[in-house]
Amino acid sequence: MTIGILREPAFETRVSLLPEATATLTKRGITVFTEQAAGEKAFSSDEEYIKFGAQIRSRDEVIQAADIILSIHPPADGTINSKILIGIYQPLFAAPVMYEFAQRRNTLFSLDMLPRTTRAQSMDVLSSQSNIAGYKAVLHASNIYSRYFPMFMTAAGSIAPAKVLILGAGVAGLQAIATAKRLGAVVEVFDTRPAVKEEVMSLGAKFVEVEGAADASKAGGYAVEQTEEFLQKQKARIAESIAKADIVITTAQIPGKKAPLLVTEEMIVQMRKGSVIIDIAAATGGNTAFTKNNETIVKDGITIVGNSALAASMPSDASKLYGKNVLNFLQLIISKEGNLNLNWEDDLVKGSCITHNGEIVHELVKALMS
Repeated sequence: MTIGILREPAFETRVSLLPEATATLTKRGITVFTEQAAGEKAFSSDEEYIKFGAQIRSRDEVIQAADIILSIHPPADGTINSKILIGIYQPLFAAPVMYEFAQRRNTLFSLDMLPRTTRAQSMDVLSSQSNIAGYKAVLHASNIYSRYFPMFMTAAGSIAPAKVLILGAGVAGLQAIATAKRLGAVVEVFDTRPAVKEEVMSLGAKFVEVEGAADASKAGGYAVEQTEEFLQKQKARIAESIAKADIVITTAQIPGKKAPLLVTEEMIVQMRKGSVIIDIAAATGGNTAFTKNNETIVKDGITIVGNSALAASMPSDASKLYGKNVLNFLQLIISKEGNLNLNWEDDLVKGSCITHNGEIVHELVKALMS
């Protein structure tokens, strides 16, 4: 069994496995080929990979020799055929790309599609990376914001604490709450799921309630589509809170669909000049009317940052956590003897598989293609 680690595209700083993680595989007799400079942006040299038992090869050599290829983003190489690929491929937004991999008879596992069950927690790449995103969103906002976060009482006068509004109390939102509170901010949180109220309050934040939300308990931590009546109530309640906020962090996404519009132009106009919005949902359209992914714009004195790649701004720890998720998933498809073992009766193996035997096999992706 040979596992190959590819270098990611130029915009990505993470790597699928750090050198120390490869040792877990090599100790089991699995050969690990790492593309030259694959871990460079995560501060891991080729020499470190060699130290832990991996072998450095060219990209072509890795692709040709590997039975399993690890690549966070879909490899652009058109020469990958009849391989097993593991990464975060966002198949609900890239169905045509998935079709191309199927045509080349690749078996593709997208870890962002894992069923979000208790058993899958150790492989949950969305949680491990969103945790970092929530943390960095607050730090990034604090760097841009023109005022203090905590309250200060000085001889020159008193400074009121920053008011932070967080839209969405998933993994990213909860980490954003904890980080903002550590920095001394006053935090309000909105979420359509009443079940998260206790978690929000335990972190010291105020939970903004809107009655009549659709049940999101089975949506795996995502938002779900709401009724028009609820949307109007939601809009009014958010507008009330956002007018008082200095920092807004938005995180709401719906699987396979455009992110819900939560912050309208009218709301932004009401915000105090110099306020900051960090939109983590930028890759799927964003939660504000003006979000542009990977861009920072200023609208009516409000800085709006569209950034869905905040985890990549901490490449060392992001790669460490992601690599642990990958290793845990590999245990499902590799036997103790180091042989490939695809158990299609396993709900995690089946649920994360997008293509196999020349076909798209994931029902949601298949529906999008049809």
